[in-house]
Amino acid sequence: MVENGHRVVIEIAYDNPDPAHPGVEVLTFEALKQRLKSSVARRPSRLDFHQLVLVRGGEGTAMVDFVPHPCTRGTLLHLRPGQVQRLPSGADGRPAALDAVLLLFTADFPPPLPATHAALDGFGPVAWQLPPSEFGAFDRAAAELEAEYAALRTGAAPAGLSSALLRQLLGAFLIRIARLPGPTGEPSPDLYLAFRRELERSFATTRSVEEYAARLGYSPRTLTRACLAATGRTAKQLADARVALQAQRLLAHTDLPVATIGRALGFGEPTNFGKFFTRETGRTPGAFRRAQR
Repeated sequence: MVENGHRVVIEIAYDNPDPAHPGVEVLTFEALKQRLKSSVARRPSRLDFHQLVLVRGGEGTAMVDFVPHPCTRGTLLHLRPGQVQRLPSGADGRPAALDAVLLLFTADFPPPLPATHAALDGFGPVAWQLPPSEFGAFDRAAAELEAEYAALRTGAAPAGLSSALLRQLLGAFLIRIARLPGPTGEPSPDLYLAFRRELERSFATTRSVEEYAARLGYSPRTLTRACLAATGRTAKQLADARVALQAQRLLAHTDLPVATIGRALGFGEPTNFGKFFTRETGRTPGAFRRAQR
């Protein structure tokens, strides 16, 4: 991991320090804390790679895209490229004392399996609290990845074969994630996923459910039903939430004036942006930015 940037949110790029330098790295949370400066570990950062965290013990609270996620034994986190995170911390704000394994990998490292698409896209859940039976399976899968990565680092196995095996083991881990239930306990319907992809392309220019439904060839009511089935939230709520998230990222990560951020997100008047942001987050844009700093 390479740190870059001097603003509130630190950019962290993938950079595996191991000589073999595959597109995956397996390490403990304790090893990550020792690698990072304490000032960096306590600040929000934005990654350009995937990060999976499986907590085996201890307690802490992680932040992903400004939402807190309690971490205890059985917690599984999946951070995707572009998301803003703060490492799990204790009540004192310092990095938590967690027994956890981390899988860091580039987007092109996992095998191209259809079953892993849902786990790798940017629209899936961020956190799960695994029941004991599921945790055991994930823990064994993580242990296999740890052992094979150690063999690669020490040269105990041929590098090419170890890298290939790591790729397949990571693919199996991601398929396990894809099998986990979403927020409503049901798999995400295709229409919902199509909407999220369209929303990702166009959230800065429109929040109109009618427009998105027309683009996808469905009625607004059908689109809303699909979103409710997948997330428990309406299409309008998801569109507003995506714009609010981008506003939070820009407020935390850049020094752009609030009015400029509002215009970039489709608000002609700063007052309208301020009212929207306050309604969605419970804080004014200025108060949110000050809290991050």
